[in-house]
Amino acid sequence: MHTCLLKNARVIDPSQGIDRTADILVEAGKIKRIGEIGTEAERVIDASGLIAAPGLVDMHVHLRDPGQTQKEDILSGCSAAAAGGVTSLLAMPNTSPTVDSGETVRYILQKAQAAKARVYVAASITKGLKSEELCNLQELRDAGAIALTDDGRPVVNTGFMARAMALAPALSMKVVAHCEDLYLADGGIINEGEVSQKLGVKGIPAAAEDAGTAREIALAAAYGVPIHICHVSTAASVALIRDAKRRGVMVTAETAPHYFAFTQDALLKRDADYRMNPPLRTQCDREAVIEGLLDGTLDAIATDHAPHTPHDKADFEKAPNGSIGMETSLSAALTFLVHTGRLKLGEVIDKMSCAPARILGIDAGTLKTGAPADIVLFDPEERYTVDIAKLHGKSKNTPFKGMELKGKVKTTICGGIVVYEDK
Repeated sequence: MHTCLLKNARVIDPSQGIDRTADILVEAGKIKRIGEIGTEAERVIDASGLIAAPGLVDMHVHLRDPGQTQKEDILSGCSAAAAGGVTSLLAMPNTSPTVDSGETVRYILQKAQAAKARVYVAASITKGLKSEELCNLQELRDAGAIALTDDGRPVVNTGFMARAMALAPALSMKVVAHCEDLYLADGGIINEGEVSQKLGVKGIPAAAEDAGTAREIALAAAYGVPIHICHVSTAASVALIRDAKRRGVMVTAETAPHYFAFTQDALLKRDADYRMNPPLRTQCDREAVIEGLLDGTLDAIATDHAPHTPHDKADFEKAPNGSIGMETSLSAALTFLVHTGRLKLGEVIDKMSCAPARILGIDAGTLKTGAPADIVLFDPEERYTVDIAKLHGKSKNTPFKGMELKGKVKTTICGGIVVYEDK
């Protein structure tokens, strides 16, 4: 029986209210015990000076598989995940073909069996993400999908969105919403405002996101069903979600590291790696996102990991939206939230591990006895510079390139197996 022992770590597990120095014994892929433990194990890891936390759960990832594997595939994406301390992830459905059939769900889950992280599948709400025909949700659930979304696009047909939200709870599926009014967005590529005017490019008004957020909250309130709001980037959307929670609406929400790390000013260099959807916003929006994380309005931090090739990103105005993020997400959260004094370590771990697991209803985000031994070991003080040549995924389009970050993943364990070591 395979055993592994982590010695002298500072164990932080918000799911149990644990924050103390202790050892962790792993046996047969499960957490056996946390406490003061001897040294008898097949492998002993000296974790002195390191934080041991539940493996991160990234609930918003684009693996590009099937159909766009030149950008990323399931195995390469999970290697990137492991390097960032991510042991569970939710794969989005805007692949080619779209994840709108049981066959495609099964393909992803089968391929993921050889991966370095646990892959959960979000299937699409409408066929081909076209908002013209509702998918067979029961078929998708039977095949193994746990969530529903047309992410990359909103569900334009409000009736389809309402029906999916109404049906999902009985299927134990989470509906995940990309909030955007496409008529307001109208083909814009960055935030509408001072920077878009300076660059002479078409902008996306914040109202496009806010209108979408308001619609999904209204549906959740009207029908008494849950909704999860993706990649929140505006002050108004944060306020809408805060008010909805106060009113008892069953809404949860996530943001991404680039929204609390950068503003639209980063786009002045005309580098398409800083273009994503929703776009980088104003300093006011950035502060509102951080406040939303601080007061619990925003439940989770996810990456919206969106790989693209250098060729894809070569032209600032024609490039597709998206940036990669799994390898830098924890470091970015430590740098911009913990080391600035805005959030505590335990709060960040909760938003990157425990809360996403709770929202998705998966067996993750905890170091409880008997739980899967998914663990991240990291040094919160180690500084490093993000070198795209050393990243583990196929694509290198990170907005954090060349930046010094404070906090580094040292070891990642998934199912009791060491899947990443910083060397």
